[in-house]
Amino acid sequence: MRLLARTTRSVSLTEAGEQLLQRLRPALAEVAETLEDISGKRDKAAGRLRLLVPRLAIRSVLAPKLGEFHREYPDITLDIVTDDSRRDIVAEGFDAGIHFGEYIQKDMIAQRVSSDHRPAIVGSSSYFKTHARPKLPRDLLKHQCINFRHGSTGLYRWEFEKGRKSLSVGVHGPLIVDDLALVIQAALDGVGLAFITEQEVADQLANGKLIRVLQDWCQPYPGFYLYYPSRRQQTAAMAALIRVLRVTGP
Repeated sequence: MRLLARTTRSVSLTEAGEQLLQRLRPALAEVAETLEDISGKRDKAAGRLRLLVPRLAIRSVLAPKLGEFHREYPDITLDIVTDDSRRDIVAEGFDAGIHFGEYIQKDMIAQRVSSDHRPAIVGSSSYFKTHARPKLPRDLLKHQCINFRHGSTGLYRWEFEKGRKSLSVGVHGPLIVDDLALVIQAALDGVGLAFITEQEVADQLANGKLIRVLQDWCQPYPGFYLYYPSRRQQTAAMAALIRVLRVTGP
């Protein structure tokens, strides 16, 4: 059916075209209002942000900033899924994720949200009363160590670096856990040695409840980054989250 009448100088509606337009005008107006509303939300810090975050980053990155974020941006809802595995945030409908810098794909935009981390090998004074302190990473094979499971990726191999030397050690011991608090408690109770970031046990190292070893083999590595697809236009809500979480420097 012909809807438009065209000449070399003008275009006008036919009777059928005019009738169709009158019927569709309310729906077209609703579409226009919806598009305008969506466009406006890009400029307003409001709406929902769905985030994928590993448990290690929940306590050190998100938890300290949640109160500040809510006070500054009360119209934004954070929908946080905690998972240690490296999932595809685009395929699974997440707006952004947080993970260690080394794990983020190059086609993502990444913003630093924590300082660099430095590992610490620690044990209690009671443990070292019956075990010699390791001097080299390979000495750990003679020690009781607390293994940590990173989701579906399996047991973490302890990584070390000194100068140009780098190596990893698959340790053994009486305990395998996937909870950071349990790692710290087990180390305090003398179950074995633990591999953990120095930030997590700063108080215990300061008060002498935990003793650090192999410090010269523990070099800093990139901390956590907030990342999202480079092809996705940044919304005002995402910009607000970056503003609150972002840190500068090492």
